[in-house]
Amino acid sequence: MSDAIGSDGEFDVTRVREDFPLLARQVHGKSLVYFDSANTSQKPRAVIDAVDRYYRHFNANVSRAVHTLGEESTAAYEGARDKLAKFINASSRDEIVLTSGTTQATNLVAYSYALPRLKAGDEILVTTMEHHANIVPWQLVCERAGAKLKVAPITERGELIVEKFIEALTPSVKLAAVTHVSNVLGTINPVAELARATRKRGIPLLVDGSQAMPHLPVDVKALGCDFYALTGHKLFGPTGTGALWARKEWLRDMPPFLGGGEMIRTVSFDGTTFAEPPHRFEAGTPNIAGFVGLSAALDYIDALGHARFGAYEASLLEHLTEALRAVPGLRIFGEAAHKVPVVSFLVDGAHAHDLATLLDHEGIAVRSGHHCAHPLMQFFGVPATLRASLAFYNTHEEIDRFVAALVKVRRLLA
Repeated sequence: MSDAIGSDGEFDVTRVREDFPLLARQVHGKSLVYFDSANTSQKPRAVIDAVDRYYRHFNANVSRAVHTLGEESTAAYEGARDKLAKFINASSRDEIVLTSGTTQATNLVAYSYALPRLKAGDEILVTTMEHHANIVPWQLVCERAGAKLKVAPITERGELIVEKFIEALTPSVKLAAVTHVSNVLGTINPVAELARATRKRGIPLLVDGSQAMPHLPVDVKALGCDFYALTGHKLFGPTGTGALWARKEWLRDMPPFLGGGEMIRTVSFDGTTFAEPPHRFEAGTPNIAGFVGLSAALDYIDALGHARFGAYEASLLEHLTEALRAVPGLRIFGEAAHKVPVVSFLVDGAHAHDLATLLDHEGIAVRSGHHCAHPLMQFFGVPATLRASLAFYNTHEEIDRFVAALVKVRRLLA
């Protein structure tokens, strides 16, 4: 990694950008402005090199061989578990189940924890601002068990109405699930406060940390939740990586979600005994190279430091929000007091997809659509929005170029 911290201790975005090869490419003859990190983040050279090094030097399956390559591969894969445990301040590496991402992690809890416990009339509580990955798995298990999904409301500013969430924690609620940071609104939810309320009532709380992990330091002990799901590809690591953190007492009582190799202790035609958690939940050959890359991504973020890049991202959010507010006919969705640099908006008289297509021809990548949050779009009464989602590798100059391009393409549609 290049020296991203200047001699005065300040965050140096110019040096950071040198670590991300893709940011140097051109699109339609123009230098790329990548404002779609909430969709997937770009990867630093350290991550790309780590994946390349794995395939070139010690590619082998994990936990299945005593030869050198197998031992090296296993050590690297299990090393990612150790780093994730430290990164989120887990009590033990055995609380970390390595998954393909947040979606698999949430489904694991839905089918291995919730479904065996749910009965007719029970409820699972979610919020209006959830991603589909934190809605659909609960709907599926509720349907099978005869249970119901309950939804806590939000304000027009895109903030969870905390007292309504707490009021909804009735005895029929057997699990609550909430996003740490909204992928559409950028809203940071008060997870520690919610966890205190659920814990007081004996209701487990799952937190979707997909959008929080790239921006915030996460301490699962301090948060006080029961399950925390995360995705590697938004965390500057490879696609197909992620994890579920869960309290040991829950993992010990959860049956396997998938069956196959590596998650067993013994197998016979008369029956099977299963490995202890977390390996009980990791059937089959995992994305070994991906976790080698994710391990490198965690090292990279640690070296940058959340405090330094967090302050810089806050300045980006302030600049972007003020610049967009100055655009005539533009409506921002979600203006919570506590946000990460994610801004969704619409411009009067212009469809989100048309604007996104025209912006692409200006070299600017933004997301248009429902952002896997149909219920949230319905709450705001719109079919889609444009979303600009930034990371610490973006610049203030890119914001100015983006807003100027937005004004330009808006005129083309007028």
